Amino acid sequence: MSRPSAPDPRTPPPGAHRPTGRRPRRHPLVLLLLAVIAACGLGAGALGPGASPAAAAVGGLTWSDDFNGPAGSAVDPAKWRNETGGSGNGNNELEYYTAGAANAALDGQGHLVITARKENPGGYSCWYGSCQYTSARLNTASTFTQAYGRFEARIKIPRGRGMWPAFWMMGNDIGSVGWPNNGEIDVMENIGSEPGTVHGSLHGPGYSGGNPLTGGYTLPGGAALADDFHTYSVDWSPGSISFAIDGQVYETHTPADAGGNRWVFDHPFFIILNVAVGGSWPGSPDAGTSFPQQMTVDYVHAYSWDSGSGGTGATGAITGLAGKCADVAGANSANGTAVQLYDCNGTAAQQWTMATDGSVRALGKCLDVASGSTADGAKVQLYDCNGTAAQKWVYSSGHDLVNPQANKCLDVTGNTSANATPLQIWTCTGGANQKWTVPTG
Repeated sequence: MSRPSAPDPRTPPPGAHRPTGRRPRRHPLVLLLLAVIAACGLGAGALGPGASPAAAAVGGLTWSDDFNGPAGSAVDPAKWRNETGGSGNGNNELEYYTAGAANAALDGQGHLVITARKENPGGYSCWYGSCQYTSARLNTASTFTQAYGRFEARIKIPRGRGMWPAFWMMGNDIGSVGWPNNGEIDVMENIGSEPGTVHGSLHGPGYSGGNPLTGGYTLPGGAALADDFHTYSVDWSPGSISFAIDGQVYETHTPADAGGNRWVFDHPFFIILNVAVGGSWPGSPDAGTSFPQQMTVDYVHAYSWDSGSGGTGATGAITGLAGKCADVAGANSANGTAVQLYDCNGTAAQQWTMATDGSVRALGKCLDVASGSTADGAKVQLYDCNGTAAQKWVYSSGHDLVNPQANKCLDVTGNTSANATPLQIWTCTGGANQKWTVPTG
């Protein structure tokens, strides 16, 4: 099934859909092998929990939602957008995803609750006819994207055959390159017929659909994931992605695992939370599945990726001319993305860490003078942290942000406060367009 286009992250996208046959039923022999592994207290992934804790070069918090708000209220529209419809999402799912707080609401106790119900109060039409179920699917495609770092959520999943909860991510270039070339990271998936098993997977060209890079872990002693909250995470660096449950790594993949196919996990992704009902992989609910079923989310956090020591420090907005903020254009963490002046909006694209190594970091990368230039007018951009002099900055008592190599100041081009005005370095003049307030403490 073709994927819909996804516009720039600053604009609301249409819903993304997984392709038909993405997860085939497992062969009985594979199920027998998984049962033997589970009986021995091991996961189905490359490593079993207890082997070693998740330990990537994780930096500061870049984005979060702790779901604090009144009971019954919808999610924060500055962070999430509802996807709607009953297309089956390429997987023959049975639910209709609704808007607003109908199936995704805060509980007033610091949780998001996504509720799947056996109902059709709105007379919704699904791909198979009149819809039988409603649920919710949320994404951050228009509000937050990031490459690399730790992505983590603490979740209590629903239970019952036919239930398919997921916490996952999609590459933000889906509209231009399509699925699976954009990449997909499934941080947590569970199907109700495997109540104790979490699956983590990567999808890309040549390793997608029923043949992803995948692994899993089964709780010991017959425990079900739905019995309690668990923390699901990935630690994503340029050369590897590790999956963990409750801080313990059970699976790691590197470009070598792609079998000569392109490793597409090198650009920003957005976050998705949903509860599907039915589908080709989990099958339909049966008489033993009660409704409503709920996925309760305590928090979702994203952290930057730190390419080396010294990446910690005070984090917050850098404000300058006309009270506007230093901003990563389009919230895009790709190398070479322009840094600009923009209305302050509290997004991760405006959260800067004044690192102890003299760098200034956002979205897991560093504020960088292009090509190490020392010339007036040299572009300032986002780039992989590399420890060079082009990424060193000193904040003066006069509120200048100086690149010592050039002995020049961070400067708003043309002394104009219009949104999207690019930043550059320029001989320090003491002008208002070179004065900044940076995070401290």
